[in-house]
Amino acid sequence: MELFKIGFLSFSLIDLFDIAVVSFIFYRLYIVMRGTIAAQIFVGLVVIIGFSFLAQAINLKAMGWLMRTLTDIWVIAFVILFQPEIRRLLSTIARNRIVRMFLRIDVDESIEEISSAVVDLAKKKQGALIIIVRGTGLKGVSESGILLQAKVSRALLLSIFNPKSPLHDGAVIVNDRTIEAARCTLPLSAATRIGDIVLGMRHRAAIGISEQADVISVVVSEETGTISIAVDGTLMRGLKSQELRKELRERLVLSMERSWKNIWQTVRDEV
Repeated sequence: MELFKIGFLSFSLIDLFDIAVVSFIFYRLYIVMRGTIAAQIFVGLVVIIGFSFLAQAINLKAMGWLMRTLTDIWVIAFVILFQPEIRRLLSTIARNRIVRMFLRIDVDESIEEISSAVVDLAKKKQGALIIIVRGTGLKGVSESGILLQAKVSRALLLSIFNPKSPLHDGAVIVNDRTIEAARCTLPLSAATRIGDIVLGMRHRAAIGISEQADVISVVVSEETGTISIAVDGTLMRGLKSQELRKELRERLVLSMERSWKNIWQTVRDEV
């Protein structure tokens, strides 16, 4: 469907869609590279591409030849110059929740690192609150603390929850295999006790965030060294090392596998 015509150039609805997609891609690339030296190089490449299109449109043969020569090698140059930015972009795409639906995230390593750290903290009676994201991310919660974007490790978690660390107060947010932030503020549950047990602020925060988001909260009591987890507003207390690993694997890995099996079974039934 032709929308309008400028001289010998016709402009259709497909052309409009094409330009919109290309503009969006360039915009996202610029956002990823903004604030880096690569941003200036990226602008230079965009200018070269623009001159190449202009040269072809007005039939500048010498300029067109020069631009074609440059564009023949620009893909290789792009990969070499923007290697860190391309890695960041691909990582951002992989963390997108839509893409994650089609990828099986290996969380076994994270479960082991978190469990080892929690057991060590419990032995020392050092309080801890770790929030493991299962569904939609907690960007607002992460921004309330100190952003880290570091790989999950036992050593890092022990350092964060060391009583002498400035980051030990508040919660740590874990997404896949990444510690997104530390010292985060969480909403408190309205419940102040479970049976005869009076809940402290750390446990109320663990329950509170589990009531509002699809997460698993792992808590270590500073007074007793007791390990607990909160899921969907329910608190499970007194977990041992193997019980903690089993619960985390059950709720992070096996639940994901069952969900995919249920989706596949539903599709097969409908077909």
